[in-house]
Amino acid sequence: MVKQRPPDKPDQQDKLNQWRWVIALVFFFLLLYLWQNYSYKSQQQQIYTINYSTFLDQLDAGNIQSVVIQELTVTGQFKKEVRITPEGGKPVNIKSFKTFLPQFQGQGLMNELRSKNVAIDVKPKQKTSPLVDFLLGVLPWVLIIGVWVLLMRRTARQISGGPGGLFSFGESKARLFETGKTPAITFKDVAGMENAKRELREIIEFLKDPRKYQGMGAKVPKGLLLVGPPGTGKTLLARAVAGEAGTPFYSISASEFIEMFVGVGAARVRDLFKKAKATQPSIIFIDEIDAVGRTRGTGFGGGHDEREQTLNQLLGEMDGFEPHEAVIIMAATNRPDVLDPALLRPGRFDRHIVIDRPGLKERKAILAIHVRGKALEPDVDLEKVARGTPGMTGADLENLANEAALIAIRKDKKRIDMKDFDEARDILLMGAVREEAISGLEKRITAYHESGHTIVASELPGADPIHKVSIVPRGLAMGITQLLPEEDRHFYPRTYLLDKLAVALGGRVAEKIVFNDVSTGAQNDLKEATALAEKMVAQWGMSDKVGPINLGRGEEHPFLGRELAQPKRYSEGMAWLMDQEIRKLIEEAQDRAEKILLEKREDLDRLAGELVKEESLDREQIEKIIGQPRKRRAPGPQPK
Repeated sequence: MVKQRPPDKPDQQDKLNQWRWVIALVFFFLLLYLWQNYSYKSQQQQIYTINYSTFLDQLDAGNIQSVVIQELTVTGQFKKEVRITPEGGKPVNIKSFKTFLPQFQGQGLMNELRSKNVAIDVKPKQKTSPLVDFLLGVLPWVLIIGVWVLLMRRTARQISGGPGGLFSFGESKARLFETGKTPAITFKDVAGMENAKRELREIIEFLKDPRKYQGMGAKVPKGLLLVGPPGTGKTLLARAVAGEAGTPFYSISASEFIEMFVGVGAARVRDLFKKAKATQPSIIFIDEIDAVGRTRGTGFGGGHDEREQTLNQLLGEMDGFEPHEAVIIMAATNRPDVLDPALLRPGRFDRHIVIDRPGLKERKAILAIHVRGKALEPDVDLEKVARGTPGMTGADLENLANEAALIAIRKDKKRIDMKDFDEARDILLMGAVREEAISGLEKRITAYHESGHTIVASELPGADPIHKVSIVPRGLAMGITQLLPEEDRHFYPRTYLLDKLAVALGGRVAEKIVFNDVSTGAQNDLKEATALAEKMVAQWGMSDKVGPINLGRGEEHPFLGRELAQPKRYSEGMAWLMDQEIRKLIEEAQDRAEKILLEKREDLDRLAGELVKEESLDREQIEKIIGQPRKRRAPGPQPK
């Protein structure tokens, strides 16, 4: 695994120095206070405090030799030792004493002392030393100024993001990964992605021996753009390239270029390329490059001066006047459609590597990596788990393996079994179980609704096979019918999509047949069916009346600016025709589902009854109730 060089910690060092100064200041004042009171306490070590009544008794007895009066405190000497018992101590004989006057006695006390021939000394109010007075006057201002300086320095570091305060705005925040100290991530640690690995082999060979290519006058791509959905392993693959080549790897997120001050992002880009050129051959990896690489001048969603200056500087560094032959720039994004065309042209990001969701074999290999170190039961079949997770990315599979381990721990198991993986998949796909009371009528409606989906799917040979049906509330759904394809698909024929429409509407049709009414439970089914029918008509050319044209209706626009700027490419008449075709597809699918359910009414009732009792049925149980499904056929038109 690539070991990250321990980053410098100037913030922690500064804080440590600041606390040292504070502790030293407090210690200084403590020593000053102890020194100030040392002489006084040393003189008063043998002086005991007596109560006022004892003082009057000894005065009447004429046993007081001298006194010193300072405000309401009286200290003095006895002529003869007096035996007293200090509070909490043993009886002692004392010669010196101290007591406190209840109030100012005035001339009366003086006359009484003089009548007993007591030597009297009167001292003014005790004053502190000039040094202490000065320090006490200055200390509040020192503390106020010190706190203000600390706050200003901290604010400057937060704004600049670096240890140098206001003078480090332009320093790059890229993290350097060195691959010579510990075993690095290589292609062996990355499951799947065989096509992407083949395309990257040439880059690795160039980084290992640049002279081989320079001698032939060949140029390798300056920039590689990794494109794929979130969680497919783009960052991991970039790290593996650095591990295979054994070169310095600078990693940074594109959002770290942007600051509140204009020009900081461009300065950080310059600093990043300066560091990479100093250690070439090297790799610069910019994650989520769409944060700074969006199309310029799009109005809504664009037009940020700081972002555009950063992008302009990046364009200049990638293909400017200064060559950087042995520096490869890699970037990752899941939004390639929003990137500026100047960033994607040859000479900058020359090569685009698509990292798609893993297939069956790749999912199995990824699972094998993520179950390392986990205790598994012998019944765990990773191939079966991989078949039940179509469309999941590497991050999803890692989450699946971890969730299965958590479920096993929750049940106090020693090992993870297949049921734990099944439950983990249900949680990820359908959500956690909701513990709530459901009325009997709602339970029957949900059972018939999910049974309708199941019966229609089992009767259509082109539909995906049933995996599980449940009426246990999970997430936002009251029930769910889970269909799992037997193999990964890369295209969807019209016959398959028509079957999918019929399955989606099967639940609503079942409610209508049994209860002669419909409920709001089909809201999500109708939404998905309408969106699918709209794409079939307006994007995929699957309507005879609209024709084989793409009108762009129903596209998922990546951000608001393009959606508003996108003109309609069809007339009002064409819009009306598309609406009619969409409605026709949905109504035909509804009629197909209704015909199937009327023919299989007995199976529908039996399946719904079992669902009410069991709440969840798997594929084998469903087949026992309604019989074997029709023989499956490959989707699409069949050969004659």
